[in-house]
Amino acid sequence: MNRRTTDNHHAKMLDRSWHLARTPQEMSVADIEYALIRCFEAFGHWQAECLASVVEFAASGPENALLHMIRMNDRPKSVRDLAHMANRDDIPNIQYSLRKLIKGGLVVRSGSGRSGVTYETTALGRSVTDRYADVRADLLIDAVERMPDLAKRLEAAAHTLDLMTGIYEQAARTAATHRTRNLGAGSLLTVDSGGDRGD
Repeated sequence: MNRRTTDNHHAKMLDRSWHLARTPQEMSVADIEYALIRCFEAFGHWQAECLASVVEFAASGPENALLHMIRMNDRPKSVRDLAHMANRDDIPNIQYSLRKLIKGGLVVRSGSGRSGVTYETTALGRSVTDRYADVRADLLIDAVERMPDLAKRLEAAAHTLDLMTGIYEQAARTAATHRTRNLGAGSLLTVDSGGDRGD
């Protein structure tokens, strides 16, 4: 029995259905969603370890991403620019991360007023991001280059993820537009979000 036949046999023995994967189409979407969750966590681990290898500064994945987006093209960016680039709407969290990067000496704030404030990397921030890029090239990019045709597959994957981003955004807008509490027997459920009190 060859490898492909064995894989197909094992796949038939597994039950891939669950509450978010009741049909073949739901299974396909659930598979990529689960893969995204695992990839996001792995990406966060990589970001943390790569940054730790070049500077003693503890940063979350989103904070690390903000630092590199601020450095991108070496031009100052506003909070609105950064939110748009990262597809985020949690402005208070972005501002908190920016204050942390400023305190660490990696980013500087310029300008004044609600629309005139911008952020850019300091000399230290540029040095850190340059060294981060070197470690990334030596470890991550080298690993990608060693995989046959992976670079081409990554281009297609990025395009697919962009398409899925648009689909998720449209679905979210539709859900928000038509959300209602007056659904009779199908009304919204309520839960206690106070945590486990040990009752």
